[in-house]
Amino acid sequence: MEFAGVIPEDAPDPRLAADARLRTVPFRVLELTPQPALSRLPGVGFVEGGLGSAQEEWSVTLGYTFWRHPENHDDPRNERELDERTRRSIEEEPPWPRPAWIIEMAQLFRYPMLHDAVRTTRYGVERTDATVSSQLVHHANHVLRNSFREQFGLPIPIGVHFAGEVAPSSVAPASLVVDGERRPALHIDTDPFVYAVGLEVAERVICTVVLDRDVLPFLDLAVSTLAVA
Repeated sequence: MEFAGVIPEDAPDPRLAADARLRTVPFRVLELTPQPALSRLPGVGFVEGGLGSAQEEWSVTLGYTFWRHPENHDDPRNERELDERTRRSIEEEPPWPRPAWIIEMAQLFRYPMLHDAVRTTRYGVERTDATVSSQLVHHANHVLRNSFREQFGLPIPIGVHFAGEVAPSSVAPASLVVDGERRPALHIDTDPFVYAVGLEVAERVICTVVLDRDVLPFLDLAVSTLAVA
């Protein structure tokens, strides 16, 4: 979520609209099973695609703040290393008042984030190419492309393909706990930066999870149905 220009102090919180939209999603959405090391990032990502009135794809994406020392969120060891420009943007107040939700969101940039970590997608009946394997590769490369540019030395903008992307041959059988039940899944466990796992949740509904390898030792890797208030 990015904003530009001067945002009025009374500007509405876009997270409220996202939460309202989430309540209209007509399929089961999964999240990483709640646990101390994770806080779900405010707001939800949506991607919709189709031709005319036919909806071919509808995705809901969730991200998280990662707490290496979850017993105390104020512990400085939870903070990530920031460059001077980012630190100034967080700490320096502009000469105009900002909405409370902007101030709250800015503070989150102090901590490691798992962007686009969980994606639940429903596909239209015409999408015969929508398999767990293909979506797992696509999701993993999306995270690599957007969160590991520096490691790959990638330019901006990045092309459709890039050196170091994962290939379909990397997909292998695995399992994943869903709502407390271990189910067959597929995973990608060959990339040095991310681990990816996914499965078919229901007919034409696929969930994929892509996580930074550095956080895996601290997490219980399982998913559960997102409770929407």
